[in-house]
Amino acid sequence: MGAALRTEYRKLVTTRLWWILLLAMVGYMAFLSAIMAWGVTSGGGMAGAGEGSDDLALPPDAVVRAVYTIAVTFGYVFPLVVGALSVASEFRHQTITPTLLAEPRRSVVVGAKVLSGGALGLVFGVVGTAAAAGAGALVLLALGKPTFLDHGSTWQTLALSAAALALWAVAGVGFGAVLPNQVAVVVVVLAFTQFVEPVLRFVLAFTSWGEDVAKLLPGAAGEAMSGGSFYSESGLVELLEPWQGAVVLAAYGLGLAVIGRFTTFRRDIT
Repeated sequence: MGAALRTEYRKLVTTRLWWILLLAMVGYMAFLSAIMAWGVTSGGGMAGAGEGSDDLALPPDAVVRAVYTIAVTFGYVFPLVVGALSVASEFRHQTITPTLLAEPRRSVVVGAKVLSGGALGLVFGVVGTAAAAGAGALVLLALGKPTFLDHGSTWQTLALSAAALALWAVAGVGFGAVLPNQVAVVVVVLAFTQFVEPVLRFVLAFTSWGEDVAKLLPGAAGEAMSGGSFYSESGLVELLEPWQGAVVLAAYGLGLAVIGRFTTFRRDIT
């Protein structure tokens, strides 16, 4: 396993894709967080402590959670894509053949991809969360609003957000193992994360039975793991407990990896 892990690590970090996507994530998260911080404060979305006369207003700590969790709310597509392409690109460029010749135990190969993908996903989680929190905090300071960076609960939210993004990379590896076509996996990931799940969650929220189903969708599970999100703080959806969100998101990733091991990686590969 050690040799397989080192091999997968080198495959990930010796290409340009991971750091290009990481830079894109940093810029995107910082921009969204800054806009969100300005919008919910300057637009009247932040109530003072103890205030609650405006139903649309959020208490300061809720605004902070909404702003600082931008990465896990909107940026999870980046580690998801990186994880998926760590498998799909091997099939696209046929490097999977020498990989399996060097390590014929296919379960070891899949396990190494899951672990290395999760490690790189944690990098995306830490950097993306830091970009969102940093940009959001600067805007809040400029507007004279509290940042809550002196509260332990804020740092717990940031840590859980980073961990959730690491699990998103694991989910990406699992999905890439199930659908190893490079073009198809990117199209499906973008379609599902940017359109299908958001619309599905919105629709399910208006049904008597759908709200419980919506909580179990992967995006909602990732937000639950962080302890809050823009959607939940706005009252649009309810989330699971953080530990429940972690279990659900991990189950998606590991479940897909197991399916991929006994479908894609069970076939003859040349």
